[in-house]
Amino acid sequence: MQPPPGQDSFPGVRILIDYRPALRERTGVGEYVHQLARALAPGPDELTLFTSSWKDRPSAESVAELGGPLVVDRRIPVRLLTLAWHRLGWPPVELLCGRSFDVVHSPHPLLLPSIRAAQVVTIHDLDFLAHPERAGAEIRRDYPSLVRAHSHRADAVIVPSRYTASQVQQRLEVPPERVYVCPEGTPPEWMPTASAARRRDGYLLFVGTLNARKNVAGLLAAYEMLVASRPDVPPLVLAGSSSPEAAPLLNSLATRGLAGRVRHLGYVPASDRRRLYEGASVLLLPSFDEGFGLPVVEAMALGVPVVVSNRGALPEIVEDAGVLVDPDDAAALAAAVDRLLRDASSAAKLAERGCLRARAFTWTRTAELTRTAYEQAIERRKAKNSRGAGS
Repeated sequence: MQPPPGQDSFPGVRILIDYRPALRERTGVGEYVHQLARALAPGPDELTLFTSSWKDRPSAESVAELGGPLVVDRRIPVRLLTLAWHRLGWPPVELLCGRSFDVVHSPHPLLLPSIRAAQVVTIHDLDFLAHPERAGAEIRRDYPSLVRAHSHRADAVIVPSRYTASQVQQRLEVPPERVYVCPEGTPPEWMPTASAARRRDGYLLFVGTLNARKNVAGLLAAYEMLVASRPDVPPLVLAGSSSPEAAPLLNSLATRGLAGRVRHLGYVPASDRRRLYEGASVLLLPSFDEGFGLPVVEAMALGVPVVVSNRGALPEIVEDAGVLVDPDDAAALAAAVDRLLRDASSAAKLAERGCLRARAFTWTRTAELTRTAYEQAIERRKAKNSRGAGS
């Protein structure tokens, strides 16, 4: 496909990012895509965001916040296009967008088909390999069988943590020089200040999709212990979409004596999420596995003490700015929360350390590191194309 007139002389990098995960609910991957695009948009490059859905369109509010990148929106069902891309490697994004690119970026482990552009994927975690039963139907269908081949064909593999980098190198055997650690961040308007680290007397908070990997069952068991030992324990707020397997757990709250104490808000829009964090006394994330743990960084940036699992990337992200517990030990989780609730001084010190730690994570830095990955991916693709032309 020939590029539109004038594109060959464009001095920057022509980037395409698959924006579809941010179309509906900006959960982890959706927030990653949106904030990365927002941070890249002011740069010298030509940024195109691709979306497709039969019924969902990019919101005017989101597009305005992004600062004006080109949005190519096609009325193609997401499942149909995803199946064609994953199984047939067709149609190429150039055909769908009517323009050429230097690099195309999939925010998931599987490639976007392209004619000549460098192909980049983001692998957030590999829990779907170790525990496919914890993944959604589409992920179970495609990711385990295709991720190795796609990651080896990719010109660059982006990961959010050193933990995920080690997983990709060990389990998928991707060479280290093609794996790029690009940690996620917090919105620029959330940057921590000294006043953010203050004691709050609000609810206990969990943010994330209610699925097996997030260990919601363990969280509720720990909370049940807290209620039994101290009736004045703050309420527990669960913020996030509910997977089908979480329904019986939520339905059991009444029989466990937790009705009125545990509130499930469902998905909370990005515009309301800051206020949600600011009303919390402690954030809890006892996941069995996390490739990064974005809610933890967001909570720390706003001065909320965090109690998290000692597995996955969470120890790397939190360091000494949070309390680490074994996710299989509900009693240890309950005891950690109880200590923070009883000891205002310790909670305040932990919140202060969290604010300092959160300064290491900005979307501007994410964009800078990602841009480096793009440049090196483009060089690799040029070398591949040259070898192909010479054969």
